[in-house]
Amino acid sequence: MTGKPRLPPLNALRVFHAVARHKSFRQAADELLVTPQAVGQQIKLLEDTLQVTLFERKGRSIELTESAILLSHYVKAGFDEFAEGVRRVTKSTYRDRINLNASPYFATHYLLPRLSLFREILPGADLRLTTMVDLPDFGRDDVDMTVQWGYGGWSDYDTTLLVPDPKIICCTPAIGGQIGSAKDLTRFTLLDTVKSKRLWPDILRHLGVELADGDRSIGFDDAATMRRATLQGIGIGLVSVMDAEEDLRSGALVAPLGRDVLVDMKEEEIPGFYLVVPRGHLRVKAVAALHRWLTQQDWGSDLKISALPKPTPLLE
Repeated sequence: MTGKPRLPPLNALRVFHAVARHKSFRQAADELLVTPQAVGQQIKLLEDTLQVTLFERKGRSIELTESAILLSHYVKAGFDEFAEGVRRVTKSTYRDRINLNASPYFATHYLLPRLSLFREILPGADLRLTTMVDLPDFGRDDVDMTVQWGYGGWSDYDTTLLVPDPKIICCTPAIGGQIGSAKDLTRFTLLDTVKSKRLWPDILRHLGVELADGDRSIGFDDAATMRRATLQGIGIGLVSVMDAEEDLRSGALVAPLGRDVLVDMKEEEIPGFYLVVPRGHLRVKAVAALHRWLTQQDWGSDLKISALPKPTPLLE
């Protein structure tokens, strides 16, 4: 007869969770308020129980083995579930509250014009909106779900692409007059957001241009600041379509290589805004309702239309 596997002691798993996050026995010990020796004992207990090696010691540093990397995903998910369950049952006054976090750009350009539609569908929901450029700590920051800019690399969470964020290469008319080909782009400072280390390299590779190590670039915390730097002629920016169309129509910026030069980029090379949520959070009715509403919206359908569509019932 095959029974359920015997689980290791919970305290050993808690210590493993801390070591896996910090990749350090000492930092894990500081977090747990114990000695590094106590951490080492718990890790040895866990390794003996599982009959696997979890960490390889290399001088003063440690590295996770393949088994540890695999186990860490499940242990993290388990502790996230514990934390969410405790939060939900102990904070009775917040059970019906939905804490939504979003990147500032998505909140301003996409979410705020439509948020009243969700309130009409779920009028009793206590919705709280915060903005943050980086992925929040869901437990520490008390966030139910977040909308983040990127390429969808959040494998530990339920992740859904809401809308792509294609870019248009833009610059001032003065700079644009000096650009005759894609290769000329590298003669100028390339502007980008610090969250994207691959956007310009992907674009230049798409255009058949080699990006040299000495090429100049400036990274900004957010897209709005990067756009202002582009308008001020500091360099060449990658501006989101909505903003670029406004600046191109006004003549403040030009698209030196044409507006459509990037339209045939590969889908995986185009960033977007993703809805990211710990899977356990979707068990809460109000959170699940907001998640369904966000994923059912056609966020790219009416960006230039001032009148909003009437709210429609949520699909189950």
